[in-house]
Amino acid sequence: METTQEAKAACAPERKKENRLLTIFIVMFKMGCVTFGGGWGIIAQMQEEFVDRRGWIEEEDLIDFLSLGRSFPGIMIINTSVIFGYTVAGFWGAVLAAFGLSLPALISIAVVTYFYSAIKSNVIVARALGGVRCAVIPIILGAALRLREKSLTDKSSYVLAAIALFVCTFTKVNKILVVLGGAVFGLLALAVKRGGRHR
Repeated sequence: METTQEAKAACAPERKKENRLLTIFIVMFKMGCVTFGGGWGIIAQMQEEFVDRRGWIEEEDLIDFLSLGRSFPGIMIINTSVIFGYTVAGFWGAVLAAFGLSLPALISIAVVTYFYSAIKSNVIVARALGGVRCAVIPIILGAALRLREKSLTDKSSYVLAAIALFVCTFTKVNKILVVLGGAVFGLLALAVKRGGRHR
């Protein structure tokens, strides 16, 4: 009896990990199915699913994942999902997060490519996609507003956010440089704070 209970206890962490891997794949696949207009709409869904509902990560973690994903080459949201998956479930978590998120797009693109000549001039399809793009904007704004409390913590962060918004909107400066500039600004602000404390 004790041996059976010990065996079950030993298998419990493995089952928990398998369940987590399956959950990551299913949830990311679902997000991939309902996300249009770029990866930013997924951030709000990740916040709802993995921060609010399951408590696997904190808001600060999601913001850090997003910052890192934006800093590396490649598709921002895929990078972010890989970092998230690896953090919560290791190597296979990263693989399944990226694969689950990408699979709906791969299937859709394959279907659209096959029927492209029939739908490329379809007015109904064009109108539907236009409406979807409009719906994405409030999703992105909602995610930004919900995450602002953890990102904009003092006056200097508001100043940096305003400068970054201006640069991204009105100049052609590469966005990677904006992110790197934010990192340098953050390090300088930390050095100034620490210098003030030692005085």
